[in-house]
Parts: sequence; structure tokens; C-alpha cells
Amino acid sequence: MVKFYIGIDFGTSGARSITINSQETVVAQTQFPFPPLTSSSEWVGLWKTALFDVIEQIPLHFRHQIDAIAINGTSATVLLCAPNGIPVQSPILYNDSRAVTVLELLKKIAPPDHIVNSATSSLAKLIWWLTVETANTKPQKSAPRYFLHQADWLAFLLHGKLGISDYHNSLKLGYDVENLTYPDWLINGLQSLTDLELLKLPDIVAPGTPIATITSEMAEQLKLPKTCVICAGTTDSIAAFLASGAKIPGEAVTSLGSTLVLKLLGYTPVNNIKYGIYSHRLGDLWLTGGASNTGGAVLRQFFSDMELENFSRQINPNSNSNLNYYPLVKKGDRFPINDPELLPRLQPRPNNSVEFLQGLLEGIAKIEAQGYQLLQQLGATPLTQVYTAGGGAKNPVWTAIRQRYLNVKMVNSIHTEAAYGSALLALEGGIKLYCIQV
Repeated sequence: MVKFYIGIDFGTSGARSITINSQETVVAQTQFPFPPLTSSSEWVGLWKTALFDVIEQIPLHFRHQIDAIAINGTSATVLLCAPNGIPVQSPILYNDSRAVTVLELLKKIAPPDHIVNSATSSLAKLIWWLTVETANTKPQKSAPRYFLHQADWLAFLLHGKLGISDYHNSLKLGYDVENLTYPDWLINGLQSLTDLELLKLPDIVAPGTPIATITSEMAEQLKLPKTCVICAGTTDSIAAFLASGAKIPGEAVTSLGSTLVLKLLGYTPVNNIKYGIYSHRLGDLWLTGGASNTGGAVLRQFFSDMELENFSRQINPNSNSNLNYYPLVKKGDRFPINDPELLPRLQPRPNNSVEFLQGLLEGIAKIEAQGYQLLQQLGATPLTQVYTAGGGAKNPVWTAIRQRYLNVKMVNSIHTEAAYGSALLALEGGIKLYCIQV
């Protein structure tokens, strides 16, 4: 019997599904764009609708043979749920910084150089719920509350097992991904704020781990086999990396979108809060990343899509413009230079638009090269090959310029959709590709 696997991506603008077969070939794709919402209380209903919709759009002859499903969500989008799985508060989205009011309290709990020391981390949002929101609402504490990430809750709707997460989503909660446990500082810190009998942190498993078969009710509603397995998920950015095709230590993925994001696969974790660098565990390997404010948003300040395509064709990528730019939309960068007062460097500006564009592309390429150099200086595995994703991947001249500065092989990502990465998790039943064979 032929089997198929569904990956579902919950991004910032909508939900998407990709169905693949056992040979990793895409056989179906669906999407559900999110409409504008006026209240955060509307998100839960919308997510549920989107989840069911992207599955129900898949042709029935594929749905009847689905073997497994995995879901990714936006990192640090979180919910607080009752024991029946119904959210007791509106979810807090990935970019919501209301928890800035509890940062001083968070700093007393977490190590000084930890990734959770951010107003948008999962732990900061949990502490906000435990302190600010509790003080405002005075809720009755008769039943435990389950803390979940977006991907956890969506998977729960399918398998019915509340309180399970993966170690990608839980990194920003403070979970120790090296030792695979909740650290003492986290447990002790939360105990000082609440009764842990009434706060249920999720049980953590590896991304892609089979959790349970789909509930009978959901199998009937969505026309899926009762044997369909629901797997632990991941974050949207990690799912996009899994989709790229990078599998070997030293391989990296550069995302050339509005900003510049680097992810380098290696043998050891590298974390440096000064530069915003942190590492996700991938089986026995580590994915180290950093993000710069440079990128496509700077190009769009000056050029239309048509101009970018036309002017790029006139650039000789093997020549040098001798323009020493640091392209930014506004002042400030963190990686590879940590300076909130760093000013955009876009002068002198030549009269020739082609030359100006070349200078901008070279400037972004230099920042990319500096970023990978910094990761390696801090202990990451040496760079051997770069996969490229994002809109900039379609520009061959830019690719040639980047190769000149990076001096490693450049290839386009095999797949760029995060849903495809989640489909691979469902197919593989975990991140076995990233486990060292002994």
C-alpha cells in the first residue's frame, strides 16, 4: 500500500500543507491565508479552522493513505490551556513584547547569558502570565494550567494528548537541549512564582517523534486513516532548514529575505547572547544561527523588482565596485556587528544605478561572509557549502558575488517551504538524518 505524509506550516501570514510520498516527492499542496484580525482572542479559532482546512483541501485519495503528520509553528507563540485543552487566555504571539515588564524578574531567575532573557521568549511570556495577568484577573486556581506552544496545541487537536512539546519549540522556554531536561534554575524560579502542581510544563521529546495515532473523531471528520500517526513538531525556521537539503556538518543555509539569516550545521553548540547567536539541537548535531538587519528590505528602498532583475544582468560579478557599504534600513545591527548605534553606510552613491546596486549586493555579501567567519571563530564547524533560500536565491549574479566572498560551493535549497521540512519529519519519524552513525 502506498503511504503519504503531511507537513503543515503555521507561519506569520497563513497555514500551508505539503503532502509527500515515501520517495520525498511532493504530491499535493494546500494553503489557508490568514485574514486581518482585530483581536488576539480570534487567533485560536482561526488556527483551528486553518488546520482542518489545509487537510480537507488535500485530495481524498491521498488523505485515505496518510501515514503520519507533523506540524511546525512560529517560535515562541504560546498558549495557556485548561486540562481539556481549551485556552484560558488569548495566545501571545511570537513577536509580542508585553513581557518587557517582567524582564527584571526574569533576569533574577535565568542565567545572565541565556536566550530566554528577551521580552519575546516563551519563558518571559509565561512569567508575564504568572505575575502581571494573574494580578489583574485574580483567577481561581482550582485546575492545572498547561503551557503549550502553537505547534503543540495544533497537534493536540489531532492526537488528543495534552502537554507534549519538542525541544526546538521549548528552547526559548529554557529547556536544556544539551542535557535533555528542565534545568534546576528554571524549576526553582517557577516554584517561587506559582504552585507547580497547578502549572504543567510540557513533556519534551525530539522533533518528529511519533506521539499517538489520530483520535477517532478527527480521523472521521478529516477522512484520515485511524492508523495515522501524529508526530511532535518543530519551529517554522527549523522546518525550513530541514527542507533545504543541508544534512552534513559544515553545510549552511542563508536566507536572503527582508533580513539576512544564517544557519550553520555542526558538531558543537555555539551560544553568544551578545551577537544573538544560539544553537538548536538536531539529533546528535547542532544548528547555530545568527541574523543581521541587512537584506532585501534595503534593496527595495531603492529598486523595484523589475529594476533589480534588469540592473543585476548588467553587473559583472567578477569585478569589484570598490564601494564599502554596510546596507541597513535604519541604524543598528546585532550580528555580525553588535552595535545598536551602527549607521547605514551607503555613501558615496554613484550616478550609475547598476554600480550602486553592485555595491549594495557586495555589501550584503560581505556581511554574510563576516557572519559565517564569526560563527566559526566562536567554535562552529568550518563552513563547506551554502544553500540559499528566500527571494535573493533567484538572483544568479548575487549568488556569484556571494561565492566570491564566501569561497565555498553555493547551491539553491532543494525545497524552501517549511511545510516540506515538516513532511520530512513525519516521513522519518524523527530527525534520524542528523544522528551520528556508530
